[in-house]
Formats: sequence, structure tokens, C-alpha cells
Amino acid sequence: MKPSLRRAVAAASTLALGVLGLAAAALTTAPAAQAASLVSVPSFGSNPGQLGMSLFVPDSLPARPAVLVAVHYCTGTAQAMYDGAQFDELATRYGYIVIYPQANRSGSCFDVSSSEALTHGGASDPTSIVSMVRYVQQRYTTDTSRVFVTGVSSGAMMTEVLLATYPDVFAAGSAFSGVPATCFATTSPPPGTTSQAPWNSDCSGGRRVLTGAQWGDLARAAYPGYTGARPRVQLWHGSEDTTLSYVNFGEAIKQWTNVLGVSATPASTDSPATGQTRTRYGATGDRAPVEAISLQGVGHNLPVDAAAAIHFFGLDTTSTPSPTAPAPTTPVPTTPAPTPTPSGSCTVTYSVNQWNTGFTANITVRSAVALNGWTLTWTYPSGQTVTQAWSSVTTQAGSVVTAKNAAWNGSIPAGGSTQFGLNGAYTGTNTAPTSFALNGTTCTRA
Repeated sequence: MKPSLRRAVAAASTLALGVLGLAAAALTTAPAAQAASLVSVPSFGSNPGQLGMSLFVPDSLPARPAVLVAVHYCTGTAQAMYDGAQFDELATRYGYIVIYPQANRSGSCFDVSSSEALTHGGASDPTSIVSMVRYVQQRYTTDTSRVFVTGVSSGAMMTEVLLATYPDVFAAGSAFSGVPATCFATTSPPPGTTSQAPWNSDCSGGRRVLTGAQWGDLARAAYPGYTGARPRVQLWHGSEDTTLSYVNFGEAIKQWTNVLGVSATPASTDSPATGQTRTRYGATGDRAPVEAISLQGVGHNLPVDAAAAIHFFGLDTTSTPSPTAPAPTTPVPTTPAPTPTPSGSCTVTYSVNQWNTGFTANITVRSAVALNGWTLTWTYPSGQTVTQAWSSVTTQAGSVVTAKNAAWNGSIPAGGSTQFGLNGAYTGTNTAPTSFALNGTTCTRA
């Protein structure tokens, strides 16, 4: 994960967010856009938020692919979301299309606070995002019942706004460090401007505490008269989040359990990874109506587990299972024997974003030869300790760290790369590793 994705929102004055609208069009089939790369789409229909649009279309697609919208954080970009998260890599593996919106407001935040943003059919950023979805649906024979949205911080807030304002468009959403839909409502910016609305300190500080019914009514009011199915919701939040208070995690659970008509008492509680507590509401399986993951001791810069999000959506299967049906037990993947790596055939980029006692590292491994299974090892020279990792199976013995591929990213084509990341703790100086070995062979530091 690139450090830029780990920063999310740096200061309250940089955050403002948005709402949706709809530009209907008939479904047609057209040749694929440039595949396997991020492509800018300069014109896609109604765009009151003046957003930018980028599109990733894998080389191979099923007959009726799903669509995922991946929304960046404040100060971020569509390109940074593409580079920093693994939604495109998983799209190549599982065959779905990814839309990356680009904000066009102060601080590169999305509008999730204006009255236009919080009303179905309003005239703000959400309208633009739905236009992007319709644009893709016009040009590909997509499955209109399998449209999903995910986002980080500002993008997480937009995710929850979209689920409230356009439940007829989205089947599910996954919000990483967000707030309940409508929580950030403030005075709208002047009409025809792209200035951000005022920061809502009551919401960000966790002082907007309502009942589940009150939160549910606010979400339902975003689309008056709607009686159809409601999208499933996955929520992620760090317990030490000081940018968007951890209180918002509980408030969002109240809201979405009420909207989906399920008990606010967890149907199951478990720990999918060290430091994580997962609660499910309305069902115990992998496609529960509401799933909430709390990350103990983690702040606003929480890791984005793309694989877990798309599993919740059902995008790692050929079809989306019934929302309340427990998923079959997933067998433990077997790790293939690592491919021997010739000398001088690998390059490692190690970048870090650190604070007084901790850090987030983003690691990119590039191989000149095709690999079927990989293991990267390095030594921390200053006694750093890995506390959490994503997109890899990472262990530590003393100062030596060993990262093995996850179940979904073991194959690296010749000349290709993969990314993974970790959180760590340190005292004194956080000195970067000086060397890395891929499948036993020393790599060049980029």
C-alpha cells in the first residue's frame, strides 16, 4: 500500500464530501476500452460535481461482469487509489470493472455534506459517480445487480452516502474509516462553486450520537418513497482514530442494522486477524447484511484489505451468493513452491510513512522472471516490530521478517510486480532495511 493511501485525511480543514444523481441510458455492447491499464474518461454524461473519471478494464471479462467504484481519500487522486490498493489486481484475477472517481474540490475531498449530496437525484458528486456507472453499463453488458462501492476516509463517507441515496444502484458497500450517511451534513457551498462545505466537528469528533431509528430515518430520507432492497454494508474502523472518531463506527452499525431491518446485537463475533474484532449482524455467514471490523490500536490510517472487501461483495466468485446465506467454509490455500529466482532479477521498493512510535510501510516487489509463489525476507536494523500486515502472510523472528504471498497474489508475470504493506512499531530511529531477498536471491533496492 503506498504511503499516500495510508495518510487518508491529514487535517479537518481538508475534508468535504458529496452526493449522487442518475443519468439513465439503455444497455449496449461496445468494444472494450484499453485494458489492463488505468484509462482517463474525459466525458461520461451528467457531471454536476465536475469530477474526473478513470477506468480499469481487465483483459478478460466474463459475459456479464460486475462493476466496482473505488473512491479515494482527501488529498488523494484516482491514480493514487489505483496504485495504492489492490482492487485492480483482484479485478484482473476475478473479472470485474473498476471505476475510479477523481474529486475536484478544495483538498481533493468529495461532497458528502451538502443537501444536494444527501438527496436522491441531487446535483453534486454522487450524481457524477452514478453517471460513471451508467457510462460503463452503456458500453459493456454488465450485471446491473452487481454494482459495488468502496472508499477510504472521504471515499468511505461517500460510500455510505451512495448506499443511502442510491440503494437502487448499489448492491453493497465497504467503508474504510467513514461516518454514518448524513452525519457530515452542513451548510452547502455556494451554488456553482467547487469550494468545500464547512467541516462538521460534531460528526468528526463523535458528538453526533443518535438512536438506530433516528440514523435509519436519516438514511431513508435520502431517497423518500424507496421501498426496494437495501445494499449490504461492511464497515472498517481503527479504535484510535482521532480524525473521524471511533464513535462513528458504532453509530454506523446502528444506522445500517436499522436500515436493513436486522438486530443490532451481533449474530456472531470472531477475530479474522490479530488485533481485529469482526461482528456480523442479521446472519453469521460471509455475506451478512452488516459486517463490522474493528482494528484495535489502529488510527485513521488503517490498512485497506481489498481482498476482504471483494470477498464480502462476492466478487471473488462467479456470482453473488444470497445476502443472508452463510458462505461455505473456505479451505486453507496451499502455497506453491517458490520459483527459483536468478541473481539480479528482482527489485524492491520500500517506502514508509512514520509517526513518533509507529509506521506504515509499502513494499513493491518487481521480478524479471515469472514467479509462481514468492517469499521476501529482510532484516530490520533498528529492532522494528511488525504489528499488522496485508496482502501477504508476514512473520517475524527477532529482527528478521519473512513475507509470503497471499492466496490471491502468488503469481507474478515476467516483468510484473506485486504490492503489500504492513504496520510496525519502533523506538529511537526507524532505519529502513538495506537489503531484501526474493526466494533466496538478493534484490536491488529501487
